[in-house]
Amino acid sequence: MRKQKPVQESFVSMTELVLPNDTNTLNNLMGGRMMHLMDIAAAVSAQRHSNRIVVTASVDNVSFREGIRLGSVVTLEAKVTRAFSSSMEVHIDVWAEDIPSGTKVKSNEAFFTFVAVDQSGRPIDVPDALPETPTEQELYEGALRRRQLRLVLAGRLKPSEATELKALFDLA
Repeated sequence: MRKQKPVQESFVSMTELVLPNDTNTLNNLMGGRMMHLMDIAAAVSAQRHSNRIVVTASVDNVSFREGIRLGSVVTLEAKVTRAFSSSMEVHIDVWAEDIPSGTKVKSNEAFFTFVAVDQSGRPIDVPDALPETPTEQELYEGALRRRQLRLVLAGRLKPSEATELKALFDLA
């Protein structure tokens, strides 16, 4: 049995101020800059969980719900939801805060997958993730379905072999 590590130990909170160089012509944070920040926060989370070098393997469905204005404070929160043999799924929430008005909204959410590697770049085993809260348990339970969907879309798993996805859509 692999070692287990509580999900909370991988938690990362990162805060940035949106400056003029980060914005597009509408004075909103550029999407590419947001993805850059998300990748950093998620990578640190995966490194905390695995105590290893990690590489980004995939990014799922980054949704841009709300534009983030120039001068806003952006807070990214990331933590590992589940670990497989060498890969880890990381969930990221992004919050935009306008301090003068006192408003804070969730602007982005995504799942990133990272693979832990050794010094030669070969995949290496990571500890299992141990969810302890109801939210952590819910994300943990959905992670296998999300993983199978990623693998099917990448052509690395036949749809007929995606047991969790088949169970989700089995109406019999």
